[in-house]
Amino acid sequence: MASDLQRLVDHLGNRLGRSVAIDDPHIRLLAYNAHTTDVDEVRVGSIMRRSVPAELTGHLHDLGVHKAEDIFTVPARPDIGLTVERTGMPVRYEQILLGYLWLVGSDGPVTAEHADALREAAGHAALIMHREHLADELARGRERELLRDLLADDPALHADAAEELLDQELAVAGAVTALVATVSQPAGEPLGEQDRLALGAAVDHGRRRLPPRTALTLLRPGHALLVAISPPHGGTGTTADELAAAVHERLVTESGRDNGECWIGIGSTQRNLRDLRRGYHEAWRAADVARITGALGPVAHYSGLGVYALLSQLSPQQLADALHPGVRSLLDNGNGHDELVATLAAYLDNAGDAKRTVTALHVHRATLYYRLRRIEELSGLDLSRGDDRLAAHLSLKLARLLE
Repeated sequence: MASDLQRLVDHLGNRLGRSVAIDDPHIRLLAYNAHTTDVDEVRVGSIMRRSVPAELTGHLHDLGVHKAEDIFTVPARPDIGLTVERTGMPVRYEQILLGYLWLVGSDGPVTAEHADALREAAGHAALIMHREHLADELARGRERELLRDLLADDPALHADAAEELLDQELAVAGAVTALVATVSQPAGEPLGEQDRLALGAAVDHGRRRLPPRTALTLLRPGHALLVAISPPHGGTGTTADELAAAVHERLVTESGRDNGECWIGIGSTQRNLRDLRRGYHEAWRAADVARITGALGPVAHYSGLGVYALLSQLSPQQLADALHPGVRSLLDNGNGHDELVATLAAYLDNAGDAKRTVTALHVHRATLYYRLRRIEELSGLDLSRGDDRLAAHLSLKLARLLE
């Protein structure tokens, strides 16, 4: 599609003597010709980064350009980098929006002749983009099928799936890093449709930041997977942290959730596609632990989970069995000891430092010491002993995972 659209853009640009560009429905640049007049920050960013600020896409949506049936104008908005007026034409195939054709106002006014040429070109672009969409859907369907095989329990499927992905030129050979995106959700309940769409859009956004055939995506129950492939003779130019930050930002935007309700887990880099399953499960655990504990930030590396990496591999029953009985009693909802539990967690998280603990809890030192004595009386713990502190701290972390 890229070469066909590029020829279309070059032909239209030469015919009109103007700069021409084609975006997809999400305002991602697909093709453009040379600029002979001034351009603004939005166009430069679109060319250099293949993306535009979320403020711009939101502004265009507010203007209703996604509903346009014919040529429309987007006035300048210097506050978001749009200092040059745009004339746009929707590209539609059987009323389905496939993208936009753009002219910039710095090339001069759009005449009636220009408008007719723009409409004609939009019709040709629609045929090209629809044809490519069908082909892409077939390829993505096969990709998803093979990716599921890579993540299956049966190791015999892994080598065959990896070989098929390479043979069908759906992926390149190289080391792989898995990123898993998830959002807050009630236990045992499936994700809503908006969240599923947001997860899909977020990992697709990350995919577009990588060169062709160096990324794979898959939407799974409760989360979405992005696989980044680093060819042996030259990486993708984007680090896992940069990719995770971009996916997280898009997930927040698409889902309408707060930063603290969206998480990205990053697994350790594996040698090749055949070993992806391990990295995927690491990324999944990292995202899940970050979601459950709320203590690791929106992006969590499996390598940075610490003790949670071990605990997350235990079953719920094993986690429950490992709780210190005294801590289990404090955690019992019917006992009304929430304040004592919060005090114990703060005290242990601050390595038993009373000064830091009273600051974190905003209480008097005498109040802290009183609560600690009550904790010892009720739980049987001796907080002056290292082993009891360790048992209590681990039990609180176990309890977080059991939530």
